[in-house]
Amino acid sequence: MAPPQNLVGFQLPRPGPVLRGVLVALFVIWLVFALGMNWGGVSGGPFNALTADQAALLQGQVWRLFTASLLHEPSMVGHMLSSVLGLYFLGSSLESRFGSRRFGTFLFGAATLPYLLQSLLLFVLPFELAAKLAPEGPFGAIPAVEATAIAWAFSFRGQTVNLFFVLPVTSKGLVWFVVGFSILALIAGQTPPSGHLAVFAGMAVGYLLGGGTPSPLRRLYLARRLSRLEREVDSEARARQRRAKGSGLRVIPGGRDPKDPDDKKLLH
Repeated sequence: MAPPQNLVGFQLPRPGPVLRGVLVALFVIWLVFALGMNWGGVSGGPFNALTADQAALLQGQVWRLFTASLLHEPSMVGHMLSSVLGLYFLGSSLESRFGSRRFGTFLFGAATLPYLLQSLLLFVLPFELAAKLAPEGPFGAIPAVEATAIAWAFSFRGQTVNLFFVLPVTSKGLVWFVVGFSILALIAGQTPPSGHLAVFAGMAVGYLLGGGTPSPLRRLYLARRLSRLEREVDSEARARQRRAKGSGLRVIPGGRDPKDPDDKKLLH
């Protein structure tokens, strides 16, 4: 992933407090497992206990939906770096625009919802197909990175990023790259540690939670709320009309009844 271009020239972004905490956490957790499993003789049991394992989730171990995104392959530096760099370069400007509170909520949803959606889909899909779409214990922050990329593209329309620090692409081009690369990986049968379904779910979550201000999901909520309020106002207006008709009273324009002979003289 790559840094946004600005008009002055290349400049490293400055992450906000939420993103700084997330980046440090991802690196430290990877370092602990890498040292323990590669050099300390620690088994993979503690690591596997935090993945989004389908059977464990069905048994109620819902915390795995969050912890899975904190894990990266202990024997692969690139897996961890791709998440850290992607979040750093795209998440910094996103936190600046969203504010730390909204950005923190966005990242939490981007980290947990893709694994939840993948788990639900794996539950209903045939076993043979499910085995091709996700590993036994999915993990990694790549779905959150994909969500961040999509949210950045829709929040900074018309701006440019440098893929791999070299190739400049527009925000629309970034969407095509993220979606296209994931489709090619699916066709090639190259299953990521997080699973294919979680990656695509991450893109959907990124658009729904971060695709503009307000987000599409919040716009939908506000539209439904406005529609409900309008129905309540219409219902109350009809109720007032029924009560007025039932009372036998009439509203006289201008305080006078033009059909009354005395009032008619006054009107003329």
